[in-house]
Amino acid sequence: MNNDKLLALIRVRGTVGVRKDIAETLKRLRLPHVNNLSLVFPTPANIGMIKKCINYITYGEISQEMLSKLLEKKEIKLGKEDIDALLAGKKKASELMPLPIRLRPPKHGYEGIKKHFKEGGALGYRGAEINKLINRMV
Repeated sequence: MNNDKLLALIRVRGTVGVRKDIAETLKRLRLPHVNNLSLVFPTPANIGMIKKCINYITYGEISQEMLSKLLEKKEIKLGKEDIDALLAGKKKASELMPLPIRLRPPKHGYEGIKKHFKEGGALGYRGAEINKLINRMV
């Protein structure tokens, strides 16, 4: 995982049967509901929270093109300078736009919400494949 890239986190699973500490961590990541998207940088604290919630979220590095498309579709007005500052880490996502971003369920559904991405499911680290999932959800 590249440490200078912006990560897109998407909550895949619901709240029934979630331990309280994991539910609190999901709230801190600004993922209160299924199909919410949040943008974070891979700091050690954020990586620790992601690892704790790995069975409820999927994540990967969002591209600049997909970020621009997402903001355009959700009618969030940001200039090119703001997007560049966000991707460079000079500004936080929470300063520039409302988070979390509510998305639709993906067209043709998730691959499986109980298996990790490497096993053919929807959970865990996807890398650049997160852009394809976001495209299906916008």
